[in-house]
Amino acid sequence: MFIINCKNYEEISGDKILKFVKIAEKVSKKYKVKIAIAPPQHLIGLVSNSKIPILAQHIDNSKVGSTTGHIIPELLKKSKVNGSLINHSEHRISSEDVSNLVAKLHDLKMISVVCVKDVAEVKKYSKLNPDYIAIEPPELIGSGKAVSNEKPEIIIKAADAVKNAKNSTKLLCGAGIVSGQDVSKALELGANGILVASGIIKAKNWTKIIEEFSNAMKK
Repeated sequence: MFIINCKNYEEISGDKILKFVKIAEKVSKKYKVKIAIAPPQHLIGLVSNSKIPILAQHIDNSKVGSTTGHIIPELLKKSKVNGSLINHSEHRISSEDVSNLVAKLHDLKMISVVCVKDVAEVKKYSKLNPDYIAIEPPELIGSGKAVSNEKPEIIIKAADAVKNAKNSTKLLCGAGIVSGQDVSKALELGANGILVASGIIKAKNWTKIIEEFSNAMKK
């Protein structure tokens, strides 16, 4: 799995998201790599009919109905959204909410991607059996310094923790990934995929960088 988190970057604003998703669709098909996009929340409706999975950047542990401003999983599913990031370092939530949301997405047959900051959280949340655990040391996010190079031992320990959970959860590596080499290194260390943001969105040539990452995913 190759997840691109668009955050709220200006580079992806307005109709630019449509161009970006079309590029990702073409590269996904060309390289036969599963690419998922997490667009800014207010742009989800523009791309929900995409040929590749669309994820929310955040969901709330709230119910359908009188919950103004909350992002409700059941309604996202009705809008053809495929799943969500949960507990991203820029939008942390309580352990109870993480647990409830993973269970809710499981019941809805939607993709759950729990973001964690360290190996202790990998051990804690992998027991919930989310589809993916994405480890991203906060200090490396957006730094251009890949965790696979700066702190490779974290990926190794995280991969062991996921394996020890003995369920279907897979490990994603994030934080500072800016090249195909960073991707290859993460996979060598035990990750099953990547979660990337600025390394893709802020690149001058989207096609070139997504192809570089996708090619590295296949090696």
